[in-house]
Amino acid sequence: MARVSSEDMGTQSIGSLLVKQAVPASIGILVMSLNILVDTIFVGNWIGSVAIAAINVVLPVSFFIAALGMAIGIGGASIISRALGSGQKGKALHTFGNQIVLTLLLTISLVAVGITWADEIIPSFGGKGAIFDPARIYYLVVLYGVPFLALCMMGNSVIRAEGKPRFGMIAMIIPSIGNLVLDYLLIKGFDLGMAGAAWATTGSYLLCFAYILWFFLSANSELKIGWRHFNPNLEVLKEIGSLGGVTLARQAVVSVTYLVVNNILFDLGGESSITVYAIVGRMLMFALFPVLGITQGFLPIAGYNYGAHKYERVKESIKTAIKYAALLGFVVFALIMAFPEQITRVFTDNEEVLREAPDAMRWVFAATPVVVVQLIGSAYFQAIGKATPAFFLTLTRQGFFFIPLVLILPGFLGELGVWISFSVADLLSTIVTAFFLDREVRMNLVRNSNDSQ
Repeated sequence: MARVSSEDMGTQSIGSLLVKQAVPASIGILVMSLNILVDTIFVGNWIGSVAIAAINVVLPVSFFIAALGMAIGIGGASIISRALGSGQKGKALHTFGNQIVLTLLLTISLVAVGITWADEIIPSFGGKGAIFDPARIYYLVVLYGVPFLALCMMGNSVIRAEGKPRFGMIAMIIPSIGNLVLDYLLIKGFDLGMAGAAWATTGSYLLCFAYILWFFLSANSELKIGWRHFNPNLEVLKEIGSLGGVTLARQAVVSVTYLVVNNILFDLGGESSITVYAIVGRMLMFALFPVLGITQGFLPIAGYNYGAHKYERVKESIKTAIKYAALLGFVVFALIMAFPEQITRVFTDNEEVLREAPDAMRWVFAATPVVVVQLIGSAYFQAIGKATPAFFLTLTRQGFFFIPLVLILPGFLGELGVWISFSVADLLSTIVTAFFLDREVRMNLVRNSNDSQ
């Protein structure tokens, strides 16, 4: 894979750039998703189906804390991309230094709170009955490694902002392979059960952190920061917060979604229904990897060219990203519709789960070909530094539509109402995003492009 420098993002063809940025991002997401997928398969087959449900309970808590790093990373990466595009390298360096400080302070504080209130937090996310004990074992161990995961997520966004997607890809592959190897050793080899699964996950975070630290200390990175760049800069912190708040809001809503859905499903169908949700959730992470890769590849391209006032290239990047993502989204849709039973059987042989999961999976993925517009559209506003519309559009999918739907529809349709809520929310949020994106292109990009000619 050819290397892409920050300057290349303003000169190379958009299609070529998107491939160079998206392919490594997609491979990284694929390997990371495969890691989560195979991890779930290992846990389901070596420990039991209740263990799958237990991990599903813990994920929204640990991922929310880790998402602070992702939020700070993406918010800062937007600033860095635009700063590099406009020749302000000093601002890029100061932004990176402030990102590191902010990530450490926030994640360590939240981990302390999470450990202190563990016995109250776990049941609130659906960790009840037979799920509680294995969930608690997994939760306490994984939480210790979450600050390292947050630093990895933050650093990975900055690597892509520099135009080094290949290194970002490797940063995602290393912990994924490490986790699978450690899973086999600790669960299968040493028979440590849930504790083994948890320590394998934490160990994988440390491997990822070690690689990213090496990258920024080596000659591969353009961002060589000194102690002065760690000094808090209120203006930079506010911009990181406003843009990163979009990503954090998204993950906060995801965590609330897990809380709501886990509790609704537990009341409707018990542990087996939560296991179905866990399997469907893993497939959402795995199957959409090429679409998410396009979205990740699109962000630095749009941000750099917007910062360089190359508005025609920004318009082209939007169209190209949506076109590529829609094609890939349709392929994912077709495969899920055709093989849901076979997919479910890979995870478990529990008859109750095998009976419920295929239909649930079909409903959840029903709107996949069109939801790519929502993903690219909300990412665009984040890339160009427009926090308010990015924040609003991020919340539409799960906050404004899904959560109200999932609170209402199960009262009429039972468990089916939960699964239908996914596709209806995807469709409604796509319509809203398409409206705002079209207006932004016509009123901002087209006008600025005409003014610059």
